[in-house]
Amino acid sequence: MEKIQHTTVSTNGINMHVASIGSGPVILFLHGFPELWYSWRHQLLSLSSLGYRCLAPDLRGYGDTDAPTSAASYTSFHIVGDLVGLLDALGVESVYLVGHDWGAMIAWSFCQFRPDRVKALVNLSVAYPPRSPLVKPVEGFRALFGDDYYVCRFQEPGEIEDHFAQLGTEKLFKLFLTSRDPQPFRISKETGLRGWPDPPPLPSWISEHDIDYFANKFNQTGFTGGLNYYRALNLSWELTAPWTGSEIKVPVKFIVGDLDITYHIPGVKEYIHGGGFKKDVPFLQEVVVMEGAAHFINQEKPEEISMHIYDFIKKF
Repeated sequence: MEKIQHTTVSTNGINMHVASIGSGPVILFLHGFPELWYSWRHQLLSLSSLGYRCLAPDLRGYGDTDAPTSAASYTSFHIVGDLVGLLDALGVESVYLVGHDWGAMIAWSFCQFRPDRVKALVNLSVAYPPRSPLVKPVEGFRALFGDDYYVCRFQEPGEIEDHFAQLGTEKLFKLFLTSRDPQPFRISKETGLRGWPDPPPLPSWISEHDIDYFANKFNQTGFTGGLNYYRALNLSWELTAPWTGSEIKVPVKFIVGDLDITYHIPGVKEYIHGGGFKKDVPFLQEVVVMEGAAHFINQEKPEEISMHIYDFIKKF
């Protein structure tokens, strides 16, 4: 870990912290919520040892990267703009792209907006979400799952931050990272997070040191930056109207755990396995469903994920 270098790059009006290691063709790793560059620690070490230059930024709003205050500054255009600016600043023409959770969402957008900068994509957890021309994302989730669904509850500025503060950052990370319940994640308006159980003992793949790393960073920054991605969902939807019906035209491998909550959203399995995914992502080459794996798959199954990435990107 001490071989990983940490730098700050000026891009798109913000300062972005980037962890990097290795030399060779570049892999750009995009983390999810509520995470950091640190979520890719295993892949940085594995893939740099196989001859790649690995870059893992703290995305806008996270960790040691700047966090603009307005939620309107967190659209897919802002985030992809940050990343294109990062590559330009580092003199990198094109990358292998790897995303997880919100990072996967951003990676899909990156491939829509700038496919010329992407050699191939490995996305984890979140399948491509084709844009509905009629239904805004937050309203779509509300119709499916009700007002208590976490995406809906994250919309009100300050409210969920208070709930997180009451629970405590360390406990929150233990609950998030150890969750293996694929049912919809809901937060009751009445009880908030008070009804949540104590977290189970940590599994072998996550240590107290790892929990401390996440918790200490989020104690410094708060969660608002990450929550603003959810608060900008509808704005991104409005701005991406010109891309309705567009296809992802880069080579893609998709990996999901069979206990991931994203895999159990109604209609998602049918979309992934029934032809819809392949229609929207015509160069989709592999779909991997990892048995017994939950949402934080890059940390839970580090060696397998590193090999899945390597086996795919070495072809391009």
